[in-house]
Amino acid sequence: MTAPAELAVIGGSGLYALLDDATEHDVDTPYGKPSDPITVARVGDRNVAFLPRHGRDHRFPPHRIPYRANLWALRQLGVRQILAPCAVGGLRPELGPGAFVIPDQLLDRTSGRTQTYYDGGAVHVNFADPYCPVGRETLKRAAKEINPTDSGTMVVVEGPRFSTRAESRWFTSIGGAVVNMTGYPEAVLARELALCYTTIALVTDLDAGVEGDHGVTHEEVFRVFGENTAKLRGILMDALATIPLDRDCPCGHALDGLKLPIELP
Repeated sequence: MTAPAELAVIGGSGLYALLDDATEHDVDTPYGKPSDPITVARVGDRNVAFLPRHGRDHRFPPHRIPYRANLWALRQLGVRQILAPCAVGGLRPELGPGAFVIPDQLLDRTSGRTQTYYDGGAVHVNFADPYCPVGRETLKRAAKEINPTDSGTMVVVEGPRFSTRAESRWFTSIGGAVVNMTGYPEAVLARELALCYTTIALVTDLDAGVEGDHGVTHEEVFRVFGENTAKLRGILMDALATIPLDRDCPCGHALDGLKLPIELP
């Protein structure tokens, strides 16, 4: 019998491990294997699962991550609330390397990614507010010492290339605060499984449209993430220990009144 986990962290670029003394679970799903075996450990009095979205060896680029398998596997383990840290580029001058943002909105600019579990029937989930309000408040409190930007739109692009300067300027002009490659369809798949999902974004670079002498580089992203990993880990551990386990938010009711063509785990 697989040990249940109430909470989960999906780690992004540079965050490939989180939990000590963890038990590894090799989970299979109707959508294949998740990015990696899922580790489960105790954080205080809670069971917490951890899954590196790119795999521990970063073998999955953003457009090849098995998003459906990842979210399904976590729900299968009993997870109902997810914290999803990620690396982003800043689209405003004040959001430079080392800044933290807790987005409240998402703008999908991906292409061709499978973004639903419901290929049959009419299942339309409410996605007006893509992130859990309780999770966002919990992360704000956990990160209060670093004074994160507590709102903003995250633009999610297909990747794996970085943006052109023209694209970056356009993202800013339509209200984007940060740009990322993995936040979608992860967020909507969580909503389709009635899971709470919240992200905290670490800015690793100023995106190409924010005037500078060079574009974004792979090395720059990983260097800045590495310099802030300990800080991010502390925020996540604090949030995991304090987030309410009794869900009092709309996320758990996302599927109320809908006839589902599949049975959820």
